[in-house]
Amino acid sequence: MTSSPETSAAKSADPVDSLVLHATDNHVAWITLNRPEALNAITPDQRERLIQHLSHASCDPGVRAVVITATGRGFCAGADLRGGPPTGGPQAGERVAGEQVAGEQVAGERVAGDVARMIRLGAQRLIGAVLDCEKPVIAAVNGTAAGLGAHLALACDLVLAADSAKFIEVFVRRGLVPDGGGAYLLPRLIGPQRAKELMFFGDALTAADAARLGLVNRVVPADDLEKTARDWAERLATGPTRALALTKQLVNASLDTDRTSAFAAEAAAQEINMTTTDANEGVAAFTERRTPHYRGH
Repeated sequence: MTSSPETSAAKSADPVDSLVLHATDNHVAWITLNRPEALNAITPDQRERLIQHLSHASCDPGVRAVVITATGRGFCAGADLRGGPPTGGPQAGERVAGEQVAGEQVAGERVAGDVARMIRLGAQRLIGAVLDCEKPVIAAVNGTAAGLGAHLALACDLVLAADSAKFIEVFVRRGLVPDGGGAYLLPRLIGPQRAKELMFFGDALTAADAARLGLVNRVVPADDLEKTARDWAERLATGPTRALALTKQLVNASLDTDRTSAFAAEAAAQEINMTTTDANEGVAAFTERRTPHYRGH
């Protein structure tokens, strides 16, 4: 897949900017992983940039939808534990733990809790950033999504996949426990038995099979992936942005709560939403028998 438009992307000397492309076009933020030679495996610095872009999308009124995609033949091969030391921030110190998890010999001694901290402050923060983004997020999966890469896609609100894409719960092949929210996401999407099948065997799942299981919204020819993602994202970007954010929050929270709490949250969300300009516009357009024009607030 070709990289997304960079009409509004600021030029920067930071090398991470060339590895995580970012642009806003027609109120859609395009976040593109750009390490095709590594099948877009994510380094700690790239991960932090992804989290930053998602956080900015939440608070930027000029962004009303987000697309996460990648260049080359891979969507994301997972976390790149050999991609070089992080430059600071919450991930500082995880290089040592990461290398030890990967089975490499490194200088120094692992402290109890290093691995748990690495996962909590790393992969889990990334998946949380997708789930908590206040704008709808579309994954446009152009190729293989493995391990954390699969979970990055599945955490998105909508998943489009090229017909050549594959999804792999690769952890068991390395003797590892699934991380990056996998054991949380998969049972909620396809049920515990099928989630265990994917995680126990680690077999590659075709895009068509992923759609059949309910992991993917739509499979399209590879040449149509960017166009379809653009069409969907721009449609979302013309919608009632705050209502979509509240809807996303309600649906995500409903999987972890009881009916009474879910109903209370629904009523509170509608109370909040009815104070927005878009809600008033939607009701007015209905009574006036015209198409609503939503402004995103």
